[in-house]
Amino acid sequence: MILKNKKAIVTGGSRGIGKAIVLELASKGCDVVFTFKNSIDAAKIVEIEAEKYGVKVFGLQADASIYSEAEKTVNLTLEKLGGLDILVNNAGITKDNLLVRMSEEDFDNVISANLKSVFNYSKAAAKFMIGQRFGRIINITSVVAIVGNPGQANYVASKSGVIGLTKSNAKELSSRNITVNAVAPGYIASDMTVKLNDKQKESIISSIPLKRIGSPEDVAKVVSFLASSDAGYITGQVISVDGGMAM
Repeated sequence: MILKNKKAIVTGGSRGIGKAIVLELASKGCDVVFTFKNSIDAAKIVEIEAEKYGVKVFGLQADASIYSEAEKTVNLTLEKLGGLDILVNNAGITKDNLLVRMSEEDFDNVISANLKSVFNYSKAAAKFMIGQRFGRIINITSVVAIVGNPGQANYVASKSGVIGLTKSNAKELSSRNITVNAVAPGYIASDMTVKLNDKQKESIISSIPLKRIGSPEDVAKVVSFLASSDAGYITGQVISVDGGMAM
């Protein structure tokens, strides 16, 4: 259990990649507070599934785009878990549309949920991590931040911003033994991919050198590695988990 007695926050942890990350960290012995915005029932399921690992896991309803909510999450984590070693910034949304049809509101909402949330939680967590001279911050970006994608100007901009924030924060915080890295998933099995028809899935798979859609667990395992002492000399990096799409 390589993360035994470590304490983590995972934003957007009630489903998909976020849920897989919570359960992966828990399976490695890590206590976790995870946030969710609306999915109370889904959050309860995550808590129940994590109980089998004998660790503390708490769901907290919070809006990651609001700084005071990030502070509240950090304070609750310190109260409930007694510390904070790992932050995984996973919360995010999509509001896809072509550039000329995209509303200002949809652009702003995606930037706020996907990029400002990373600033919010990184700032709130770093205040504590700096004092203890240790921390692991892992930001979930996307392969589209590297290659672009039509119909996702807002999402791509937000995830590209996450990469820039990752590198800047890595340089700022490295002297305090805090590493900051990003993970860039490619096509990952999700509620969205379930809705694709066979032809659409075949088209996607044909563009992936490993010829399969990834799983949330594929991403979660890389996150747990970056959170561990094994990755102590890695910072400011973007690791693609995309089956080779962005080579």
